[in-house]
Amino acid sequence: MERTIQILWPSFIVAGIMDILMFAFFDPMEIMYQGAALFDSRLAAYSSVFFIFWLFGASSSILTCYFQCSIISQSKRFCKIPKTHSNT
Repeated sequence: MERTIQILWPSFIVAGIMDILMFAFFDPMEIMYQGAALFDSRLAAYSSVFFIFWLFGASSSILTCYFQCSIISQSKRFCKIPKTHSNT
């Protein structure tokens, strides 16, 4: 559970900031795809883009944790390493 929070919470904050910055410069009703408006309402645009940004942020955090575990395999803080039992 702690690992999930470490991944989702920072990506949530980044997604919120990116959503604010995105729609500070672009009006969602003016975003067109093949001559038609991409979104029916502003709320749909805000929600969709937020979840897309959140997905990208979470995938970045997941990759960071994965590579951190593969490089620093001795640290129990970032990686859960199973204890080895010696039979001697």
